[in-house]
Amino acid sequence: MPDNTPVVNTVLGPVPADQLGTTVVHAALLSVYPGAEYAPDITIDRAEIFEILRTKLHAFYEAGGRTIVDATGMFHGRNLPFTLDLLENLSRSTGVNIIASTGMGPEEMLGGYFLTPQTNPPTPWPAEKFADLFSKEITEGMVVPRVERRAAAGLITSLSSASGMTATDESLLRGAVRAALATGVAVSHAFGADALAEIGIALDEGISPNRLVIRGLARPGAPVLEVAATGVYLGIDEITPDTTQLLKTLIDAGHRDRIILSASAVGVAKGHDASETDFSALFTDVLPALRAVGISDADITAITVNNPRELLALV
Repeated sequence: MPDNTPVVNTVLGPVPADQLGTTVVHAALLSVYPGAEYAPDITIDRAEIFEILRTKLHAFYEAGGRTIVDATGMFHGRNLPFTLDLLENLSRSTGVNIIASTGMGPEEMLGGYFLTPQTNPPTPWPAEKFADLFSKEITEGMVVPRVERRAAAGLITSLSSASGMTATDESLLRGAVRAALATGVAVSHAFGADALAEIGIALDEGISPNRLVIRGLARPGAPVLEVAATGVYLGIDEITPDTTQLLKTLIDAGHRDRIILSASAVGVAKGHDASETDFSALFTDVLPALRAVGISDADITAITVNNPRELLALV
């Protein structure tokens, strides 16, 4: 491909951004609550998981989906020794582009190593250490525990505590942004209690608003229009009658080109309850609901094809 062709990192290597097609940016293929892989009552059968996910991804492809982002980061299933191999084989067997992510959070979901490194008194990891960790997963490949590195991450995820950003959460966000600036990969941040303050922290690190998507804006009371005014991408991940109308409001207000639409679908969950929304629900449920409130096909193409392409392309 020409040197100036924008590309996106997938688990099978770089793909031209204009070949992504209809894309779901925030999903989870295999979601494992940290530690559940060691629980005696949890069964993790690789062959069974593969068959379930292949069936769901095949339905997604048949419905018109072409790309899906596993936005779980490093430690919610992607840390199992076979996960990257699983994602690669799923992509080959279904034709769906699969993009994996680096990053982590919130603080309560981190392992102790990342909370209390060898300092006295114990202190959170500094942002530059998180930045180095995430950057290497993009430039050198994602870690297969105790085995190797393979495939480059295509998105950096960051999550803050629902009760409010902690010092570790802030280090995570700053580290994610610094990694984005160093590698050209975008950041997806799920805000905690104060979306605008957290956006301010990210922008303070020097990231352009068009390289940052803020998730969680479908929550009741989320300051959606205020967030939209900052110029960041707007992550709408829970589709209900209320959020369908919210999307119409955002489009009517001129924010169409900043909407990232997903449904927080989970393919296989271990150790926690999974969303009942399937990957293909974008086509069977969500898009018909959008058309029913007057959202045009051109608008739908913008928020399901164009916006994800611009967000995920390396810069």
